Amino acid sequence: MRSRLAAIALLFCLPAGAQQVRILVQSSPLAGFQYYGGKILWDEMREGDRLALIREPDNPHDAKAVRVEWRGTKLGYLPRAENRDVAEAMDQGAPVSGRIGRLVAHPNPWKRLRVDVLVGL
Repeated sequence: MRSRLAAIALLFCLPAGAQQVRILVQSSPLAGFQYYGGKILWDEMREGDRLALIREPDNPHDAKAVRVEWRGTKLGYLPRAENRDVAEAMDQGAPVSGRIGRLVAHPNPWKRLRVDVLVGL
């Protein structure tokens, strides 16, 4: 992950007016799917849909928490074991975004939705 985030620095070297470049830096399961709006919105969500990634530095359970939302509804979080580099990049002002990478009707909530994390201008 750190080597991918190092690629962020290269993005800032692009000339003004260059086409938008986004790099996939991480693909993670969604933590907490079963506790938030995912079950209710399941039939509306599509692979490729934009996800909002929102830092929660004051989260009482995880200072590196990154909340995941779809159309303003909380779906869950990036897993604690995989959020550190993303949180640090966001804290440094990197242009981080998310999308639904995969949807699978699976009985295990950790395998239902994959969050793709992208960095780019």
